[in-house]
Amino acid sequence: MSAPVIKGWCPGALRPMLSGDGLVVRVRPRGGRLTQAQGKGIADLSARHGNGLIDLSARANIQLRGISEADHGRLIEGLAALGLIDETTEVESRRNITVTPFWRHGDGVQEVVTSLAGALGRPDAPPTPGKFGYAVDCGAEPVLSEISADIRIERGPGGTLLVRPDGAATGAAATLGNAATLAVDLAQWFLATGGAPDGRGRMAAHLARGVRLPDIFTDLPARPRATAPAPAPGPLPPGFLVAFEFGQMMAETMSRLAETGSLRITPWRMILIEDATEAPPIPGLIIDPADPMLRVIACTGAPGCPQALVATRELARALAGALPATARLHVSGCAKGCAHPARAPLTLVGRAGGTLDLIRDGTAADAPSLTGLATATLAANPTLLTETAHAS
Repeated sequence: MSAPVIKGWCPGALRPMLSGDGLVVRVRPRGGRLTQAQGKGIADLSARHGNGLIDLSARANIQLRGISEADHGRLIEGLAALGLIDETTEVESRRNITVTPFWRHGDGVQEVVTSLAGALGRPDAPPTPGKFGYAVDCGAEPVLSEISADIRIERGPGGTLLVRPDGAATGAAATLGNAATLAVDLAQWFLATGGAPDGRGRMAAHLARGVRLPDIFTDLPARPRATAPAPAPGPLPPGFLVAFEFGQMMAETMSRLAETGSLRITPWRMILIEDATEAPPIPGLIIDPADPMLRVIACTGAPGCPQALVATRELARALAGALPATARLHVSGCAKGCAHPARAPLTLVGRAGGTLDLIRDGTAADAPSLTGLATATLAANPTLLTETAHAS
C-alpha cells in the first residue's frame, strides 16, 4: 500500500473531511468555550445529522462524525444558528486559535482572543496554511507549551505580554490592545519571507532555516520553555476537568455535560465544566487521575479512517493496564500520527499487512526500534513495549 496521503489541511465545518464513517465536521468554539445552549445544540445536531460520536481534537476543537453529504447543509444551518460558523472557508481556516482553558475573568485572555479572531476575519488577513495556528496562553501560568502553534501570545518574565514566533526564544512586547495586530504582522512576515512554499509550512521550521526575524520580535526574552504534563482530571480554580477514552464521547454525554454549566474545550481532549466543584454523575467520564486510559492516545484507526492500516483503539485498551505508571503510549493507524504529532515515549504505528512498528521516544514518522509486531502478540506480551530496544 502507498504512503498515507498528507492533505496539508484540517477539516472544518464549512470544509469537512471524508472519513471511513462519513464526513468529519470540525467546529471551532469561539474563545475555546461553549455556552450551555451551544453545548446542547451541538449534541442535538450530532445525534440528528451524524452517528452521535463527538471527538475532541488536540487543538481544542470539536469534531462531529458520521455526517452524510445530504445532511451537511442542514447541519451547517444548525451550527450557524448557534453562532459557530464563519462567513467563509478562508476565515474558518485562518481562525485556528487554541486558548488556555484556565483563563479567569479580567485576565485579558478573552480580550486578546476576541481581537485576534476579528483580525483574522478581515479580508486582508494573511492567507496562512491550513495547519498554521495561534496559541493564546497569557493566563497566570503557561500551559500550552506542548500544544502545536506557530504564533504564541504569552507572558514573558515579569508578566509582560509577549507575541512570540514558535521556535524562537524571544518575542515582541505587547499590550492587550496591540497583541492581535502584532500576531497578524508576524503571520504576514512569515508569508512574505517564504515560510509557506506551495501553501504549506510551519513557523519553527521556517526559523530553523536561518531566516532573520524582524527586530521587534527579538526585543524581549521568553520564559524558559515549560514542559509540564497535561493536567489531570479533577477540581481546578475555574471548574472541574473531566476526560474521556480517546477524547471521544456520545452526543448524549455532551448534552448532559452542558446541563451542568458552560464548557471549556481543552487541547488535552478534556472538558472543563465552568464553576463545577465535582464531577456530574454521567457514565463514560474519566475523573480518576490514575486511570490508565489517560496514558494512551489512539487515532480513529481502521475502519473509521480510510488511511489507517490497523485497528487502534482495541489494542490501546488492551495495553493501557500493562503500562508503567510513568509511561505514555501513542497508537497510530498510519505514519501520519494525526492524534499526536509530537514525540511520545512509546509509539506503535500500523503498517501494510496489519502489523505494527514500535518507535521509542519519537513520532510516528521516526525510525522504529521493533518492526513487524502482530496485534495479538502485543496484546499477549505487553512487556515488548518496555524491553531494551533491539532491532527485529
